[in-house]
Amino acid sequence: GADARCVPTDVADVAQAQASVAAAVTAFGRVDSLVNAAGLTSRGTLVDTTPELFDEHVAINLRAPFFLMQAAVRDMLRRGSPGTIVNIISSSELGGQPYLAAYVAAKAGLAGLTRNAAHAHRFDRIRINGLDIGWTDTEGEDATQRRFHGAGDGWREEAGRKLPMGRLGQVDEIADFVVFLLSDRSGVVTGSVIDWDQNVFGGLD
Repeated sequence: GADARCVPTDVADVAQAQASVAAAVTAFGRVDSLVNAAGLTSRGTLVDTTPELFDEHVAINLRAPFFLMQAAVRDMLRRGSPGTIVNIISSSELGGQPYLAAYVAAKAGLAGLTRNAAHAHRFDRIRINGLDIGWTDTEGEDATQRRFHGAGDGWREEAGRKLPMGRLGQVDEIADFVVFLLSDRSGVVTGSVIDWDQNVFGGLD
């Protein structure tokens, strides 16, 4: 029943990304919250990643969130109003897999940007947090597993058997957590990059 708008946007194009924020302001008069959830997960190691692939990852996984945040924060500052931002990062930013070199570089940058922006705007009461997401069951992940890893129809169940909770994370679970961080229920929390995963990073068997 809510008034929702869809603005098709290529976030790799800074002008389009910022125009999507402007469209929200035009439609609703303000931006209260932003979620940066677009991402690119194509594969490439340190030794075989091309400059073109590296630039694609930076454009989508780092530059786009930077300038979307810039546009949203400018609107919040213009109105002198508080706001909230959540960046979907990745647990891979902590080290990641060898075949995700460019992805890890960009996502690690986004984690640093999240903390920097949160620190810069804490007295503007703009709360900015991030989620280091672990392995999640999405349509995009299904396509990635089939394209890059030769996965068949039962890959989800096979992968789940190797995980502590016996399954992959689910999108609706992440969405609930994002809504919590966007809402007043998360209190004063800002500058946090939270591990949303079933593995404990730094823990060794």
